[in-house]
Amino acid sequence: MAWQYSEKTTQLFMDAVQGKPGTHLGELEDPDGLGEHGSIACGDALRFTFRVERHPTDATQDVITEARYLTFGCTSAIAASEALCALIEEGRYTPISALEITNADIVKYLGGLPPQKIHCSVMGAEALEAAVFNWAQKRGVDLDKLGVELPTRDEQEGRIVCNCFTISEPYLRRKIQELELKTISDVTNSIKAGGACMSCHHTPGGLQDVLDEVWGRPGTKTKEAPQISGIGETAETGEPALSPYQFAKRVERVIDEYARPMLQGDGGDIEIVDIKDQLVYARLTGACSGCSGATVTLKMMVEETLKSQVDERIRVIAV
Repeated sequence: MAWQYSEKTTQLFMDAVQGKPGTHLGELEDPDGLGEHGSIACGDALRFTFRVERHPTDATQDVITEARYLTFGCTSAIAASEALCALIEEGRYTPISALEITNADIVKYLGGLPPQKIHCSVMGAEALEAAVFNWAQKRGVDLDKLGVELPTRDEQEGRIVCNCFTISEPYLRRKIQELELKTISDVTNSIKAGGACMSCHHTPGGLQDVLDEVWGRPGTKTKEAPQISGIGETAETGEPALSPYQFAKRVERVIDEYARPMLQGDGGDIEIVDIKDQLVYARLTGACSGCSGATVTLKMMVEETLKSQVDERIRVIAV
């Protein structure tokens, strides 16, 4: 399935992976605030750092002047992180006032996100909260005294509801209420819980039970889990699967239209060696072949472009 991203989302992603001036992919040395959310094992992870202009007498009046991020994730994760950094820098926020930025603000800045990718905006908002907590500790700011409530570390120690993404019950309950999540689909789209094996959907104490308890609803009858789709086919749309030939031609077309021109602009190129299922075996040529960042280019630019334009399950393997 090729995700339908807004033009702004696509442009922010492309600019970031090319390292264009004004983008924020990277990490600040000795930051004033550092926060992390997610994990590589779950497929998405974000490290967020910021630097402030320190107020001489009142730390609560510090102003964030720079923000950077490192992320292991998809097109929407990178674009959402770019949006978060841009919103903060353009708004001249204090760390405390930056907490007013919500995942809805990030989605609006991007011109929308596919429902299945909303969790990427949530990830940015969570990393920001962790970074503000870190800043407060460094600057001796008592957030409790100021009436600023941040999620406690106890959330990580509660009962695990979704084992695939290590989602605890306290965290799940908080996000259901904060984001007004009403269905299992809402939960999966927003925080990824239940998005892998799906065994936690209707098991006792699972997602549906927690949803029913939060919203005071009676128990819901167990539903059959959706079938796993094949190449190019999705459970959401029911579109027919692409044949291996059609899939390969679509991969080649996207590379010719998006990735190859960017590589050729730097004196390089790309060669597709083989395509097996969702695995694309490729090598960089020309000036890019000896570049120390060749592997990053294949993963961050080529793979993410194919994921967004062809099928999110694609993996690019360097040969």
